[in-house]
Parts: sequence; structure tokens; C-alpha cells
Amino acid sequence: MTNGSDDPELVARLEQRAYDLMQQRDVHSLRQVGEAAVWFESGGARGRAVAVLAPHGSAERDGAVMARFAGAGAGRVEDAGDGLALLHVPVGPGTAAALREVLPNLQPAPLGLVTSAGFGDRLGMATPGHVAAMVRAGATGQIGPIFAQQSIREMTRTKRSAQEVMDDATIGAFEAGWSLPVGADADHLKTPEHVLTCVAAGFTFFTIDPSEHVDDEAEAADDETLRSKVAALPWSRLEDDWASLRSRFLAGPLDADGVSIAFDEHTLARAAAKYGAALAHTADLHRVVAGTGAPFELELSVDETSYPTTLEEHAYIALELKRLGVPVVSLAPRFVGRFEKGVDFRGDLAALVASLAGHAAVARAFGPYKLSLHSGSDKFSVYGPIAEATDGMVHLKTAGTSYLEALRVASRVAPELFRRALAIGHERFEVDRKSYLIGARLEKVPQPGEVPDAELPHLLDDDDARQVLHVTFGSALDALGGELKALLTEHAEAHEDGLARHFVRHLAPFVPYAGVKS
Repeated sequence: MTNGSDDPELVARLEQRAYDLMQQRDVHSLRQVGEAAVWFESGGARGRAVAVLAPHGSAERDGAVMARFAGAGAGRVEDAGDGLALLHVPVGPGTAAALREVLPNLQPAPLGLVTSAGFGDRLGMATPGHVAAMVRAGATGQIGPIFAQQSIREMTRTKRSAQEVMDDATIGAFEAGWSLPVGADADHLKTPEHVLTCVAAGFTFFTIDPSEHVDDEAEAADDETLRSKVAALPWSRLEDDWASLRSRFLAGPLDADGVSIAFDEHTLARAAAKYGAALAHTADLHRVVAGTGAPFELELSVDETSYPTTLEEHAYIALELKRLGVPVVSLAPRFVGRFEKGVDFRGDLAALVASLAGHAAVARAFGPYKLSLHSGSDKFSVYGPIAEATDGMVHLKTAGTSYLEALRVASRVAPELFRRALAIGHERFEVDRKSYLIGARLEKVPQPGEVPDAELPHLLDDDDARQVLHVTFGSALDALGGELKALLTEHAEAHEDGLARHFVRHLAPFVPYAGVKS
């Protein structure tokens, strides 16, 4: 029990009565806050609830912990004996808000340059497994976790609001006994409206996705075309002009922490034509976030573009962000090779490793900021090299792999439910794949009736099947979401253990390099 009262006798009474009253499997959630003890309860007639134990009369006293929870939802105060009262409050938005208020570590905050990892959760049920992975990997206190992470695209497909994503992560972290700081990532934001929605929900990490403003045609454009594209840039929003840009970048090679980066006029024009409008859009959204007065940190993502980000382009982006007064805590370049959903890196690993050293040098020299690894799920061959290249100044972003681990549970204990998800994958893949980088071949994925029950879990280890199931999550949840969530509730321990095992493989390579970077 932590954050306790100064009254040793009260602390002892609270602790003893709490252990008497709580279910044994929920002991790890027990926290003491002032004169109250709070814990999570997962079973029984009440369902999922937060329990609050405090001296009699606390529910009526302004500022008391029990009073805060009593106002959060329907709950009845009961006599717990020994001069103590007990309140059970069903989980919900009010309960989650109360938890963030009385347990400040659950209120998301900027994490800074600490090694960090984002855990996407499309069902709102994965956070206990993510916490277990942090503990088993020895990442607690080393890697900063972002349990609430969701893009607007994912929220749309799962029909969850930004506030629901936040509240589910809060409840899950409390349930699992997490007592250290957390972040919250509003991922792949493109509009001011989406930014403001996520600010209101309490997100603190804002990933700006300016991909619609990146001009990929500049990659192969000739000099005349590039001049035309450069002339059309929104120079007033960039607070700049071509002559000034040339004077800054063509005066001589740049020193990026020992890596020399030299521009010629063509290279500079191509970088500006490709990314100039994207930088203006990023600066616009930065002003929107900053104008709210809320605590925040910014990530820029240019990974969803057609061509790898060169070191020259990375340096241009970094230095122009700095000139525009747009600090970033992390930046996601488009690395060489293919970072597809749900599978390991595809491409020339040696070429990727060679390029990581240069990108890490740019991030150190012109930031400092973390390199961000998007589509980071299941890139097991990459984790060690990027952790080493950055010396831990890195952010790992995962998403749909947690959903696949939920399907793994279904494949083992509810084969017919899993077959229905696979059938939806076959039906919806060609439509649902359109917004993702995917190499799956649908013809390589067996039809639901072709696989015996005992072999269904093996489909979660097949790249083609993984990707088909991964990108059709929205369609599957529309049809099967209620059944899948009920199944995971019934098999909560198996779900948590599967997630923990899977994410230890993600986290462990980063731990030797993890921590706060200066």
C-alpha cells in the first residue's frame, strides 16, 4: 500500500480489513491514498468495480477519497466493521476519472526522452497483459509505458471514442497494480478537430501525421519540376523563403554527431518540395495543441510515405522543426525495407542497420529526440539494432498484435468463434487492407473449414494469416466484438499470460539500453 496516511493505526486497520475483504487475485491492485484504501474487484455479483475502504463518514466529507468515488457512479456505502465503511463503484467513465484524480500516476503525463513503448489496445482489455509484460521483462522503471494509444483510424474502426480508450487504459493499469507514470498517445492525427478531441480526453503524446501533405512525386522530379514545386510551397506559413533556406543548407556540410551531411541544390529542393508543406501542417497542429495550455509532447510521423527518408531529408525536417519552434520528443522516419503490419521486418536487414546509425546521429545532433519505430509490432530482428544504434533513445509503437493475441485465446478455447473471424478476414481483406502496408496473399490463407481445431492456433504464427486477421479487425469486431470480449473476460488469466509472453519478446531487447537520456 502506498501514498498512505500518517496515522499508523489507521493504516494497519485499513490494510487488514482490505485483505479480508478483497478477492485474493486482486491483491496487487491495492493502493492506500490518505485515509482510504482502494482496489479493483473483477468478479462476483457486482462485476468489475473499484472498492474504497475508509473511516465512517468519509463519503460525506468534501475532498475525501471516498466522497470522490461516491460521486463517480452508482454505489452504496456499507458498514465494513472496525469503524470503517466500504464502497463499491462499477467501472465507468466517472470511476476512471476518479482514479486519475486520486492516483496521480494514472493521469498521463509527458515522458520525455526516456526509452518508451506504446501498447495499442483495440479491445480495451489488454492493459493488464501489457503491465505483466513490463514486469516480466524487467522494464519497470526503465521503459516508459504508453498504455492508452490509438489512432483516429483505429477508433473509427473499433467504434471507440478517445475518452473510452483513455478510460479503459486507466482501469486496466489500476487493475494490474501499475504505480509508475504513464503516457497516452493520440496517434496519427491529421486535423485540428481530432487534436482537440484528444486533448479533452487527457492524451499527452500527440503523433502528427502529415502524410497527406508529403509530395512523393518530388522523389523522381527533374530540376525544373522541383523549382515549380518549391515556388508553390506555403512560404508564409513556413516563415521563410527559398533564398534563406539555400543560405542555411548550402553553406557547407552539416555535422550530425560525427556524420557529415552535405546538400547540393537538387537535394535541398527535393527535400523542401517533398516535406515543406508537411512541416507547415505540423507547425499548424503544434499551435493548436500548445494553445490549449495542456501538458503535451509531440511526435512527427513521416513513415507512411512512399519512399525511405534519406539522411538529408531527415536533417532538413529536424532543423526546420527547430527553426519553426516545434519541439518533438520523437520522430518516425520511413526506414528502408518494409515495416508491414503484424510480421517481422522484410528487406535487407544489413542496409537497415547501416542506416539506423545515421538516423540516430541526426536525432541526437539536431534534437535531441527519440527515433520512433512505427508498425513496430513483431519486428523482432530490428529491436536489438535500433536499441543499440540509439543507445535507448527510442520509442516503440505497437498496435494490432494485441488483438491477434486475443484471437489466439479464441483459437484455443472457442474454435468456432475463431473460424468466424477467419471467414470475415477472407470476406473483407481486399477492402480493409487499403490503408495499410500489407504483403499478405489471401490465397495462402486456408478457409475456416479446412483447418482442424488443434491446428487453428498455428495460423497466428503464419505471416499471411496474421496479416489478414490483423487488418480486418474492424469488420470482425463489428460482428463478433461482444462475444470475443465475453470470452476474454471468462479466460482473463490466459489472455493476460499470452499478452505478457508476447510482449516480453518486444521489450526485452530494449531493457539493456533503456532509461532517461540527457
